[in-house]
Amino acid sequence: MFDTTLSTPRRRVRSLFLSDLHMGARGCRADDILEFLNSVDAETIYLVGDILDIWHPGKVHWGPKQDAIWEELTRRQAEGTRVVYLPGNHDAALREGGGGRLDRFECTDSLTHVAADGTRYLVIHGDQCDARIFRFHLMTRIGSRGDAALRAVDAWLRRLRPSMERGLFELLISGVNQLMMVGNGFEKRLAALARTQGHDGVICGHFHKAALRRIEGSIIYANCGDWMDSRTALIEGFDGALKLIEWQAQAVAAPVAPQPALAGVAQ
Repeated sequence: MFDTTLSTPRRRVRSLFLSDLHMGARGCRADDILEFLNSVDAETIYLVGDILDIWHPGKVHWGPKQDAIWEELTRRQAEGTRVVYLPGNHDAALREGGGGRLDRFECTDSLTHVAADGTRYLVIHGDQCDARIFRFHLMTRIGSRGDAALRAVDAWLRRLRPSMERGLFELLISGVNQLMMVGNGFEKRLAALARTQGHDGVICGHFHKAALRRIEGSIIYANCGDWMDSRTALIEGFDGALKLIEWQAQAVAAPVAPQPALAGVAQ
């Protein structure tokens, strides 16, 4: 565990992997994102897709905290941190040929990250390995509208009954995630893609379900999770080991039990 107050030194890591911030959408936890960024320094920051949410319906949910997040990332890039943006399905316009561009950060659909121990990871948002029907922009729009509607209802119910331990949206999305995991073969397709391209593992986002484990034999599957519900991230230490960490409201970031650091496969 490490303290996140600004009076203590920031945790230094070799690489930081963040995905699915969904800035601009109703469920974005901008306060937590900003506090977390203020607790850690990284030589390289990978933004693994759906950082901006441009498919949300109606009013854009953007404020000073979202501005501060973007300004912090821009400041770090200007001071020498490598910042790489890998667009997802909610910010697909930033992909090459998609009508958008980032003039400050590196922007690419996927890349190879070589860890300090030589382990080779395919870094990709992950929607590229969705079942075909889920790759259509229409499905993204429908999903965004459904997400916003459920969160609005959830917020209304919480106001009526503040003692609710879990919101309606959290219960629904948990069940939907489990159904999609069974039917979509998401992890297996990503593992196969990584193996085909000569990688030892894959680091992704998209599915909003944090994970760090070996699958399909020896392939390392690492999912950053999200910052709407789970508030998780992946970090790489200077020894090359990956750790999955969870940001907690009590201003403490802790390893997600029971998953220890996962060292890569030696080259």
